[in-house]
Amino acid sequence: MTDLFDGYPPGAAWDEVIDREGEVRPAYRHVHAALAKMSGPELRARAESLARSYVAQGVTFDFAGEERPFPVDVAPRVVTGAEWDTVAPGVAQRVRALEAFLADVYGPQRAVADGVVPRSLITSSTHFHRQAKGIVAPNGVRVHVSGIDLIRDEAGTFRVLEDNVRVPSGVSYVLSNRRAMTQTFPELFAALQIRPVADYPVRLLEALRAAAPPGVDEPTVVVLTPGVYNSAYFEHSLLARTMGVELVEGRDLVCSGGRVWMRTTQGRQRVDVIYRRVDDEFLDPVAFRSDSQLGSPGLMACARAGTVTIANAVGNGVADDKLVYTYVPDLIRYYLGEDPLVANVDTWRLEEREALEEVLDRLDELVVKPVDGSGGKGLVVGPRASRAELGDLRDRLRADPRGWIAQPVVQLSTVPTLVEEGLRPRHVDLRPFAVNDGDQVWVLPGGLTRVALPEGELVVNSSQGGGSKDTWVLADRRGPRPARPPVDHPHTVAPQSSVPLDVNPDDVRSQSMQQQQQQHERRGRAQVQDRPGGAPC
Repeated sequence: MTDLFDGYPPGAAWDEVIDREGEVRPAYRHVHAALAKMSGPELRARAESLARSYVAQGVTFDFAGEERPFPVDVAPRVVTGAEWDTVAPGVAQRVRALEAFLADVYGPQRAVADGVVPRSLITSSTHFHRQAKGIVAPNGVRVHVSGIDLIRDEAGTFRVLEDNVRVPSGVSYVLSNRRAMTQTFPELFAALQIRPVADYPVRLLEALRAAAPPGVDEPTVVVLTPGVYNSAYFEHSLLARTMGVELVEGRDLVCSGGRVWMRTTQGRQRVDVIYRRVDDEFLDPVAFRSDSQLGSPGLMACARAGTVTIANAVGNGVADDKLVYTYVPDLIRYYLGEDPLVANVDTWRLEEREALEEVLDRLDELVVKPVDGSGGKGLVVGPRASRAELGDLRDRLRADPRGWIAQPVVQLSTVPTLVEEGLRPRHVDLRPFAVNDGDQVWVLPGGLTRVALPEGELVVNSSQGGGSKDTWVLADRRGPRPARPPVDHPHTVAPQSSVPLDVNPDDVRSQSMQQQQQQHERRGRAQVQDRPGGAPC
């Protein structure tokens, strides 16, 4: 073992590479041996090459309002095929249950009538939109793309941390990470059979085409972006390009005659499926915010008429509510007649009086989260909070128990990460992405591993300064090789494509609106905006 692993400390968390006896776990032995053979300067040189490739690609993220190159760590995360073949069905099961729940929420609400969930759970959710009631996609799919956040607890068991079925982001980093890592460690990709991720754009396009209105044989699919000022614009442009479809803004679309049309240099072209990356509230100024310039007036009317499909469906955010999250195991049993394959993290529902009183008594031991928070903002880690912060939090919980959940502090699993001292354990989570085409839920092998870079930090979100890792799911060597060999798509985006080529008077207003959406995404509930951060949400 070289200096890179010298002094690698054991911790309270489950380390995915080194066990408590100091032995390398079987899944990581080949990668560990390759890293151990390298000198510190050699590995750092590869890390610097990896970082330069990201700068060249223009892979960025938003940090405190500033666009920065996205940090990707040079040491991969490895998941065995056996582990993945347990996790992936659990993710697919959860997506199927959430599909059924959302169809029920905006339909007959059988789960309410049968007492599985209270009606107030739905109607009090920030992202429940009555405008979406009765709108049904042709193939019945509302959750075309989902990101289910997983962690491994102190025992190494995978658990679900939260669900993302509105506009889940991050898959561009998965594709870019893999592209860059194949160039950084070609010898490992030659030696190991790693399940490919390059099929994702094809799978996504197939799912979107399958959701087209009836009678459309060759559907026109577009990606709707808020614009070049949005922090995820790199992802929007990458997905449009790798799927071979048009990337449009709201001003490129017009609703006329009960249909959606795209303005082109050859005239108007009918649009059948919109993969939108615009939040519900900004999608249609007729149905939602009248001041929005990011969507197109009339989109909801066309969706209701069945002439266009919006993916993901409007109103899905009710399933992202962290209080709804606590009911998902019950929803799986109710809709699917199955036991959950991947369990939740233990959670207190603070609207229940006994749970609220217990949490108030143990506030300094727990993590408390706003139910509609995101990006690691708004939550409080009790053991790190000051007495004044806990006192303020106590008052807020009593005033609005529906707006919060509480969980134990979970020591997220750790993976070696290259830092100044060498390879050291850092906490990680995992966001597998699932694509639903109406016939099956396909789960992308691996997904996005997010890593908290500071020592001991539990916040993994890029918006809080976290980075990412390439996630390698090992294939069973005894099984058949993939029918199609993994092909790396050309993910490079020219630097100039990330800024507008021309300036017009509407750009200033559009930039302001895009920034407003990003603030809206970060805000959650206004009363929890300025709370200190903690464990990932």
